[in-house]
Amino acid sequence: MQVEKIRWGLVGTGDIARKRVAPALRDSTRCELVSVTRARADLAEAFAREFGARKWYADWRHLIADPDIDAVYIATPVDLHAQQTIAAAEAGKHVLCEKPMALDVAECDRMIAACRANDVRLGIAYYRHFYPVVLRIKELVASGTIGEPVYAQINAFEWFNPPGDHPRSWLLESARSGGGPMFDFGCHRLEVLTHCFGAVSQLTSMIANVLFAREVEDTAVAVLHFERGLCATVAVSHAAVEPRDTFEVFGSGGSLHVANLNAGELTIKSSTGSSRTEAHPPAPNLHQPLIDEFVDAVRHGREPQVPGSVGREIARLEEQIYSGRRQLFPQ
Repeated sequence: MQVEKIRWGLVGTGDIARKRVAPALRDSTRCELVSVTRARADLAEAFAREFGARKWYADWRHLIADPDIDAVYIATPVDLHAQQTIAAAEAGKHVLCEKPMALDVAECDRMIAACRANDVRLGIAYYRHFYPVVLRIKELVASGTIGEPVYAQINAFEWFNPPGDHPRSWLLESARSGGGPMFDFGCHRLEVLTHCFGAVSQLTSMIANVLFAREVEDTAVAVLHFERGLCATVAVSHAAVEPRDTFEVFGSGGSLHVANLNAGELTIKSSTGSSRTEAHPPAPNLHQPLIDEFVDAVRHGREPQVPGSVGREIARLEEQIYSGRRQLFPQ
């Protein structure tokens, strides 16, 4: 049975919810943002009125129990994802959950099992999966345009040293966030790499506190070997003051270069020295394609393109990255 309009509840009203999720739900002709929840009822009400939701709750459990809700978007700290997803599934709600999916693989398994048992869809918010430049890179690799891919490199640097009262300071609490930049936005890059190149056969890493003495790392590097033979590195940092968001692929017959993944400009170089640049910008609201595709999956009773199994695989890679961690603090 197809549902013409999916009625949504938004669990969490933080930065991403305000900038992208709520506008995407509000603006879609196939969605209705019915309710939001936040611990402070006055702020929940203000957010609901701002984005046109007709209900608001201080307790997320009341939103999940609301019979007027078909699906929930979970935009809370990582330590709440499993509990809230399972509760939503048991209430018969479809779930689109922010990344990272959960703190560990065991939590991912419980989330997947709960959604499967209650016949609801589960999607994970790896929105870069839908970037036109990522899809173009995947196409070029598959077509052999750069020969056999040999090495890929992603650098993602974002200065982040918030005061204790900053609304995102919870990202520095390992029990709530799961880890530092490798867990927070490194997971996005791991998803991009597995989307483009498939399964990982071997992984090694270095997790360190180069500049900041804090619970989570400020810098990390993961080295991956893919089953198809390709090697790749993902380097992330909260301590580098110069921002980076690059993606490069080097092959036996050419190379691909993206200087800013969120901008989508792609340079293609051949072994003969020729070069051309293409523009593949993402949607103005980066979350819109993710939400639109999830709505289509719900309406047609199929798995979304970024299901729980993808979130679980990224969580598995993250577990391996952090398993050999050495806690290095600046002197």
